[in-house]
Amino acid sequence: MNDRATLVPLLAATPAEVLQGALIDSRQRWRELINLTADFAFETDEWGRFTLITPDPALDWAAGTLIGQPSATVLAEAGEAAFDPFRVTAKVRHRHAWLKRGDGGTACLTFCAAPIRDAAGRVTGARGVGIDMTETDGQTAYMASALRRAEVLDHILWRMGEEIDSTSMMEALLNGLANAVGAEGAAVVIAATNQEPALVAHAIGTGAEAVARVAGQQSPPVQPRLPGTSSPVATIINFRPVLIAACDTRFGVKAVLVTWRRPDERIWDGDDSHLVGSAAHLCRMALEREAIQLDMTQQARTDPLPGLLNRRAFLEEVERHAARQDRDNQPSTLMFADLDHFKPVNDRLGHEAGDDVLRCTAALLRKTFRPADLIARLGGDEFAIWLNGADHMTAAERAEHLRDAVPRELAELTGPDLPSVTMSIGIASKEPGDGETLDSLMLRADRAMYEVKRGGRGHWRVSLRKGP
Repeated sequence: MNDRATLVPLLAATPAEVLQGALIDSRQRWRELINLTADFAFETDEWGRFTLITPDPALDWAAGTLIGQPSATVLAEAGEAAFDPFRVTAKVRHRHAWLKRGDGGTACLTFCAAPIRDAAGRVTGARGVGIDMTETDGQTAYMASALRRAEVLDHILWRMGEEIDSTSMMEALLNGLANAVGAEGAAVVIAATNQEPALVAHAIGTGAEAVARVAGQQSPPVQPRLPGTSSPVATIINFRPVLIAACDTRFGVKAVLVTWRRPDERIWDGDDSHLVGSAAHLCRMALEREAIQLDMTQQARTDPLPGLLNRRAFLEEVERHAARQDRDNQPSTLMFADLDHFKPVNDRLGHEAGDDVLRCTAALLRKTFRPADLIARLGGDEFAIWLNGADHMTAAERAEHLRDAVPRELAELTGPDLPSVTMSIGIASKEPGDGETLDSLMLRADRAMYEVKRGGRGHWRVSLRKGP
């Protein structure tokens, strides 16, 4: 009897009504199946806005509060390292993504998703299902957290590996870390000492000066151990939640890695702390690479014996300084200096004594000229000095000091049996905007120096420019 009652309406229905009923029944079964097996099922439109959320609630979000909202609302991560299941352009399976929960927490879900396409094949949205890994048990949560850290650190390492110079490597590290933890900014700060304030060496994002310098003065910074065994310091600076991790280098540089969020953002959790602690080790590697690159650059630009600029570095710097003096409407002066009677020192006392003479001469030049001036050893016993913002009168005063000081200070190294080592100096000045080339200026200074050599040595001469 019941079966007959059920069949009568079906027999009376039109084919279209039967099909519509089957579709409704199929969709209801699909919903029930998804509610039983998925923790977050969705559909989005071509702009990434939610058009369907099930079950209700999903991850403590009421479905109605998310419909029509951009999918970024629930993404806990942003940037290239983060997977976005809501805007896929190809089918994906078992990809991990971190979502914000409705109660303020975060959850790690594994997603299967696919794009929605129209009749022309254009992507008009996405649909997919996600299973919450963080609620299975404590071990799974830990593994999910470790997986997330590994994925983020792998991505950061990849980005760093794409760069050549240490500055770009550090920028890639800070950008990757800030995106991974949702930070407003990140910075590397050389910690304050008794003699020097904290120095912001690298920074990205807003608020760097307001946060990083204060963070660099925190004492003592905590040195993180292996990930999972220690946490960086969590504090509040300028109303911002801040994480500080020490990244001291093997070369003695004491530094801290600092990340911060906006005042209205959530405080740091344990996973954030572990990730920043792990990134601190990468930061230390980048700082050490930076120190090695700086040392190599310094060696390439420096004459190792007297510790002055070499010829190549001097010529590069002179060109830059001359252009700046012209822009600032300031004069500049070039001096060429050559030691007299230096060869007998090498021949009779040996090259070690000659090296001592060169080192002593370099020390005397440093005492005579300002830190802003350029001092170089061009080779052998030839030196060059570039004076910023100084005319030939100022240079002549310094040259007169050297004429008197060089033989007095070097006499102790050469002894009374050798000719006194003196210095011959040529001077040429450049007025701003006079159009004289550096080659012409160098030629005048060089000729003036050799005129001193021919005239008896141990003195100085100024070369005045004769018209354009």
